[in-house]
Amino acid sequence: MTKRMGFLVRTFMVSIVLLVGCSNGDTAKKESTDTEKKIVYATSKDINDMNPHFYSGSMPAQGMVYESLVENTEDGIKPLLAESWEVSADGKVYTFHLRKNVTFHDGEPFHAEAVKKNIEAVQSNASKHSWIKLSTKILDCHVLDEFTVELVLSEPYYPTLLELSMTRPYVFISPKNFVNGGTKDGVNGYNGTGPYKLTEHKGDQYAEFEANENYWGGAPKVKKIIAKVLPAGETTFLALQKGEVNFVFTDDRGTNSLDVNAMNQFVESGKHQMIRSQPMNTGIIVANSSKNESPVHERAVRKAFWHAIDRETISKQIFEGTEQPAYTLFSSNVNYANVEVEKRGYDLEKARKILEEAGWDIGNAGEIRTKNGKPLAMKLYYDVNSSSQKTQAELIQNTVKRIGVHLEIIGEESSSIANRRSTGDYDLLFNQTWGLAYDPQSTIAAFTSKSSYYHTTRGIERADELYKKIEEVMVSTDEEQRKSLYTDILTIVHEEAVFIPITNGRVTILAPKNLQGISFKQTQFELPFERMYFE
Repeated sequence: MTKRMGFLVRTFMVSIVLLVGCSNGDTAKKESTDTEKKIVYATSKDINDMNPHFYSGSMPAQGMVYESLVENTEDGIKPLLAESWEVSADGKVYTFHLRKNVTFHDGEPFHAEAVKKNIEAVQSNASKHSWIKLSTKILDCHVLDEFTVELVLSEPYYPTLLELSMTRPYVFISPKNFVNGGTKDGVNGYNGTGPYKLTEHKGDQYAEFEANENYWGGAPKVKKIIAKVLPAGETTFLALQKGEVNFVFTDDRGTNSLDVNAMNQFVESGKHQMIRSQPMNTGIIVANSSKNESPVHERAVRKAFWHAIDRETISKQIFEGTEQPAYTLFSSNVNYANVEVEKRGYDLEKARKILEEAGWDIGNAGEIRTKNGKPLAMKLYYDVNSSSQKTQAELIQNTVKRIGVHLEIIGEESSSIANRRSTGDYDLLFNQTWGLAYDPQSTIAAFTSKSSYYHTTRGIERADELYKKIEEVMVSTDEEQRKSLYTDILTIVHEEAVFIPITNGRVTILAPKNLQGISFKQTQFELPFERMYFE
């Protein structure tokens, strides 16, 4: 998870700009069809290596080029390259019936043998994919006939279809692009089956994608998409002002291409629309329950800290209302996460009472509490490149001082914070859930991972019970049992206050009013460009 999160959080901070290409004068009025228009999106990073079985490439770009067997939608798992599938009674064998008449961008046929080769290419590089639990469960992939493939697991694993639907690594590239019989040594081209194909790439400048006219789902109406490397911020704003840019796709956390006030200016002009997704993830503060020498080891301290966070102010003043206050680890739209738990709001009096009852005494007002001669002092680590995290940290620092807590805030690079999380060298640190497509299963699986949240959960009283329930839920083949187990898991970590929620993050699109078909996928990292068209 550590490697993945470092990239994913950065990739999430991508902005997209759309440029309408038409000729001048009367001709421009006539050439108003979708074929004369293109999307140009600006990204702060190059698309990099588009090998779909690696993690350095741009996820929005990879999502246009490559496809998976199944698709994760609001209505559940739906067919994509597999038209249908069956799961054996013991939950260990998945049989997929593939879509016929599908070709890779290089003209090579998509069939069961291509599926087998791609899955084996992923599995041959197992250490690279250890963050995704499915990679540890796959035993074999069998070709039953030209368009039927069988995936054999070592044990039942209910998130199998969810993890097969992700942007990577279980997506398909033409076997002709393999190097040394696989993809772990690189690839010699980027031919997928998706709605767009990569036609030109100039490193750190731009990448050009053209519509796949032979796409099995029908040729996209927008015929060209360009990923242009540009700095975020004022450059994007000025481009919008000049009319060179009129589409922005951005998150709400710290490195936005545009702030909300700027977006509202364009909406008020009457030429743009703003569209927001449902909650995609939760910004959290992670508490190290296993650090015995720190006050954060105590549940009472963690609960008091939870009550001392003014989420309403953070939502309104720091995120300008774009992110909503969060009181649970996952938003209710996450599968299995609509669980009844105690709501802990901003309440300094309650926080003081909790600390006093736990033996943390205070002398005069403004002093730091102590217990057995030990001060109530902790450190909170934040991403030095995230302005929103820094501002939140400063606000929280000032607030908890009012309940007798000394909080030192420290900014570090995200890689350093990830290392602290894996080694346990922290009291508190900012983080976020994995996101809609990956939750709850991926975040919860990370509770037991020594590279992720092991130190967060290891010190709680019911740690062994928690780990047992996590193990059970991942292999359960009974839906009602899974619901019950997730309820128990989420209740335990909520009661222990080891994951302290702040706000729910969403995705914002600023687009011209005549652009239709705008929607979101069940992930914060991609947009379905192929569904867009102009009126």
